[in-house]
Amino acid sequence: MKGMIAVNTKHTGDPKKDNRGYAETMTSEQLDQLLSEEWLRQMVADIRGGEEKMKNQLPYICPHYTAFKNNHRAQADIIPESFTFMTCVDVDDKELVDRAINRALELNKDEYSDWQDQVLRIEYSARKKVHIYIRIPKGLTIAEAQQAFCAEIDVPYDEQCITPERFIFVTGKDEEVFRSEHWLEPLSEEEIAERREAYLQRGLDVDGRGLLRAESERKIATPDASPHEVTTTEKVTAESLAKFDLCAQEAGLDQNAMDIWGERNWHSNLMAVLSVGVGKLMSKEQLFAVVAERLKNYSQTEDCKKLINYFYDNYNADKGFMSVGLRQINAKAQQAQTCFEEEEELDRYVPDTSASEVLLNVKKLPLGVRESVAAVGPELAMPVITAVCPCIGALATGVKLDVHGRMRGLNLISYIVGDYASGKGNIDPVVDAWMSELSALDEMYQKQEDEYRRKKRASKNQKNQPEEVQLPVRNIALNNTVANLAERLANVEGKHAFSFTPEADTVAQKWRSAMSDFSVMLRQSYDGSRYDREAKNPDAVNVHIKHLLWNVVMCGTPDALYRVVTNYTDGFQSRIAMAQMPDNTYSKLEDTPYVLTERQTERIQQVAHLLPLMTGEVVLPKLEARGREWLEKIRLESMMNDDRVKARERFRTCVTTQRMVCCIMLCRVCEQLIQKHGLIGAEKQLKQNPNLWRDMLIKAQTPTMLDIYTVIADSLLDCALFFFRDRVEQAYRSRDYAGENRRRRMGKNDTIFARLDLDFSFDMALRHSVSVNGAGVSRNQVHQMLKNWKKQSLITQTGPSQYRKIQGVLS
Repeated sequence: MKGMIAVNTKHTGDPKKDNRGYAETMTSEQLDQLLSEEWLRQMVADIRGGEEKMKNQLPYICPHYTAFKNNHRAQADIIPESFTFMTCVDVDDKELVDRAINRALELNKDEYSDWQDQVLRIEYSARKKVHIYIRIPKGLTIAEAQQAFCAEIDVPYDEQCITPERFIFVTGKDEEVFRSEHWLEPLSEEEIAERREAYLQRGLDVDGRGLLRAESERKIATPDASPHEVTTTEKVTAESLAKFDLCAQEAGLDQNAMDIWGERNWHSNLMAVLSVGVGKLMSKEQLFAVVAERLKNYSQTEDCKKLINYFYDNYNADKGFMSVGLRQINAKAQQAQTCFEEEEELDRYVPDTSASEVLLNVKKLPLGVRESVAAVGPELAMPVITAVCPCIGALATGVKLDVHGRMRGLNLISYIVGDYASGKGNIDPVVDAWMSELSALDEMYQKQEDEYRRKKRASKNQKNQPEEVQLPVRNIALNNTVANLAERLANVEGKHAFSFTPEADTVAQKWRSAMSDFSVMLRQSYDGSRYDREAKNPDAVNVHIKHLLWNVVMCGTPDALYRVVTNYTDGFQSRIAMAQMPDNTYSKLEDTPYVLTERQTERIQQVAHLLPLMTGEVVLPKLEARGREWLEKIRLESMMNDDRVKARERFRTCVTTQRMVCCIMLCRVCEQLIQKHGLIGAEKQLKQNPNLWRDMLIKAQTPTMLDIYTVIADSLLDCALFFFRDRVEQAYRSRDYAGENRRRRMGKNDTIFARLDLDFSFDMALRHSVSVNGAGVSRNQVHQMLKNWKKQSLITQTGPSQYRKIQGVLS
């Protein structure tokens, strides 16, 4: 069956056709012949060459209908049954053209998109902009379909391009970017019947236009009941406005264009909303308050009062059964009220970024992360984000991110630095909220372990001993021994362990004699490398971990930081994501201090519940490109200042930041799933579609998220340099550092070293020391010299008072 479309070929000079009000029906073959004409190609070339007035001579098609009465293109002459269920999105901003095309083609191929196989044709316009023809989803009007598609491809929605009789200038086959095999293909009779029924159920005509309410209009025009005078003190809420707007949308109306002047227009628009069932969702008084907001002019008329009173009196609209559609509208409106309250809460403390130095736009953070910041205030945004990202990485334990070509888990170590009473304690409940589900599971395991210990003590002298339990406790206390910690890490079943301490001195005190072990374990956990621990004692803990996964968050004072990080050349400090609490020494006490509310806790827990369901490897090319761009920027800055410490710090800062931003983007994926399906539905989607999170994460690489990368990376680098620069420089200058396996000539001791034979004794060293330094040299000084040489790996002791050189002196 041939496809049809309404076309105007006004270039012909035919007086019947040479006007914009004409449109005749053409078959798809006839249209293709028109699009292949040489004169059309030349006309487009002339327009682009500067003859823009010729644009009005181009032929056009009417995408919405195949025919009009008497070939007259006007709303009054529309034939509803000829509706094509197709519309055309016009992207009129040249800077957005390429992005719109690429995004449209991606959506057309995306099996998880609502627009898969719904893009029918893409063509460049005469001025090198773009027209995108799409199939209208079932039940949606022209306006609704265009709004939804524009939002998906991230271009502005043009309200002037949705009129039913609208036309589109065509430019020929040479300008086609894409054409679906279903372009102009007529739908089956069954499909058309279903689509028309979907419109009729919404009170629309078979083409999604106009309302079939003639009988109701006749009744309402002369109602039996006398009008009621209504005075209401009801206040408009975000929820009541959302209910009205969603009902208007269900009726096929644009809420922003409802107050069109004219009582007949007002009457029809309000009646459409009432017919959907808005009266079942709110009281009459609430509706009057909403109408006074949405239809300001009409709300003052007698006809408005009669219409609302008639519906409430005759249909008993505020009682009775509520359809599935109305229940969905009610749920969405309640969610809108919640979002509105949260926006107000954010506005209370989030400064206007246009007039502030705050770089991180809190409102654009995803669900969970946004609530975490809201619980502590905007000044603590970086500290709390630095604290919760290791939590997110530990929960999303199955996710591996490609950074610079290497797949690694979201392994993160963070330290929040702040003086006493700086507010570090505000972060504790936020971390607890993120890890609450994991902690509850660990608490159950720990009860089982306590029961085992109780039985063990009770049967200490008995022959039959209870079987030892090995349970995967993942929330591990840092106030622990090396052996216990290693055993815990070995039992987590390949998942991330997590540790949090509000006082870093816990680490410094417990691990004082084994700080090197602590540093080694954390360094290996950051890289996810192998960890082994063996002991000869059969009762001692033997550990073999293929990939050590352990995320750690520490809070403490600056001096505690230096007790935790004692070596500045082994790379431990470069693996730590650091954030500094703001100086609150002279800050006033807040009238309403920031606290973690029950609602914020619940939303954080919703995201935390979904994160463990995401498993697999992911490559984020845009995030990787932003990381490389930032690395190059810092490299050039470091070269100009000959800043070797900054240049070296940038490497792991880049990796850490990419992992942190990936954690934040995972929260965005959770937010989108919860908004679309609810928590239970989101969980079901992730279980049924294991790759869904990965596809959504790739799409989450928006400019906003990439801007967050730059803010975090700069902050981490600044903190690392502030706390460690001097210590790193001193460590590299130290005589104890042998990083390059060479030693420079330092003084007379080098002369003594050069004079000694390969094998020498203490007495020989004493004689050469006397000859170089004089007779005042003591035996203790020679002993100290030899001790220093051994420490510097210059000599080794082969026997009592016997030594052997292992490195020659360098001049």
